[in-house]
Amino acid sequence: MKALLQRVSQAQVEVKNQIVGAIDHGLLVLLGVEQQDTPAIAEKLAEKVLHYRLFSDDAGKMNLNVQQVSGGILVVSQFTLVADTKKGLRPSFSAGASPEHGEAMYDYFVNYLRQRYPQIATGTYAADMQVSLTNDGPVTFMLEF
Repeated sequence: MKALLQRVSQAQVEVKNQIVGAIDHGLLVLLGVEQQDTPAIAEKLAEKVLHYRLFSDDAGKMNLNVQQVSGGILVVSQFTLVADTKKGLRPSFSAGASPEHGEAMYDYFVNYLRQRYPQIATGTYAADMQVSLTNDGPVTFMLEF
């Protein structure tokens, strides 16, 4: 499982010209699910997202997590994160989860977050989505399990 975290001043996702998820200050989490991912992996990644320190404290150091700054979290499924790009000019998605497993793990990840933090928004799994954001910093980190 992979999560690309972007610290944002705002982010939203649209499906068919309708906003389905939006946050102000917080984290945009692009989530990729692989074949071998399990609920235990999803839980570890969710805990890391909740506690990863990428917001600045009063001294300007990245010492605060999203909860400490009362930020929102927008989770968007993105299967292209699990692409193998090492060879050739076309990505391979052979490591990616099946649509059923991917959706189950995405839902598990989101529900786990929601049980621990109230400010969660989402995209729509497997939909054609338009994501817009203002990356704050820019600050972007890749978390992998």
